[in-house]
Amino acid sequence: MVESAVVSNGLDGIVVAETRISEVDGLRGKLIICGHDSEELAFNSTFEQTCSLLWTTGGTQPTSQSDLEQKFGEGRIEAYELLKKNPFVLQQSHPMDALRTATSLMSSATQIDWAEYARITAAQAVFAANWSRVHRGLELSCPDASLTHSADFLRLLKDKPVSKTDSDALDVYWTTISDHAMNASTFTARVVASTESDNISAVVAAIGALKGPLHGGAPGPVLEMLNEIGSPENAESWIRNAIDSGKRIMGMGHRIYKVRDPRAAIFEKAIRNLEASGVPASRLALARSVEAQAKKILAQKHPDHPLKANVEFYTAVLLDTIQIPDHLFSSMFAAGRAGGWLAHVAEQRLHGRLIRPASRYTGAMPH
Repeated sequence: MVESAVVSNGLDGIVVAETRISEVDGLRGKLIICGHDSEELAFNSTFEQTCSLLWTTGGTQPTSQSDLEQKFGEGRIEAYELLKKNPFVLQQSHPMDALRTATSLMSSATQIDWAEYARITAAQAVFAANWSRVHRGLELSCPDASLTHSADFLRLLKDKPVSKTDSDALDVYWTTISDHAMNASTFTARVVASTESDNISAVVAAIGALKGPLHGGAPGPVLEMLNEIGSPENAESWIRNAIDSGKRIMGMGHRIYKVRDPRAAIFEKAIRNLEASGVPASRLALARSVEAQAKKILAQKHPDHPLKANVEFYTAVLLDTIQIPDHLFSSMFAAGRAGGWLAHVAEQRLHGRLIRPASRYTGAMPH
């Protein structure tokens, strides 16, 4: 029994590691990724470039952009070959189960190596896209290693070439959600890495954590809520009725941010950019109205605990605008967050030790 230890259920306020990878400032609404403001990074970096930044910050050797893109392409092809040999994976009904199982079949090692990380990260998009294809009655599709990661994913998913506008928007999404300090899935990956287990085990465990609805499951319900509200003029009455009946307003509130989630602002800007490029964003006006009404009504109901839009609110609208089916929302998150998980795995291997917290026993004692 640890008499003097502070008990913090959920580890609130407990610092478990020092990291150079990302910083979340919940009071000011800032997300810093590897020394860069998240908005600056989102609109000036491809996902591959973001991963390179994450991994070198975590402790891998630097690499050229061309080598990194080549390794991503090779990783996508390897993932496709794995699915051809193990088609049962894609028969699983839950996309995160398929993602977890397919990832677990990959070969792995414990080394800190950007090429290994690129291979693992690239595979997530191929597993997700082909799961969606199979469940829409389509055949497996082979990746095109010559394309960027975002463009190839969208081509696999939609079965046709895609615009740079759409692939740029996906780069914004994946870059923005690539890391977010010591969240549940990242902590899970670091715990596994701290035991000196292999990289695949760390990522599989993180996928399991992300599958939980309290961590990665909100974007789909946000879209359902917007569909149910239907139009901006219905927003106020719908939200008041929902709150009065005890329902949670999806996409509002965050455990860390006390102000609006900066990632919501990034995604809202990305949707505006799509609109300016001629891509219809039919739900943007509705989403803004719902956010404004929810913010106002929740502030009236809970003046001491105001709830603002979080990342899931505009994730749903952004992914819907580039025609990502909602059954893939959690898998999309995993495909981007894998880059951050592996950066933390590298950092844990270099600077951490076995993570073994204490507990306080409250059960019966023998007589």
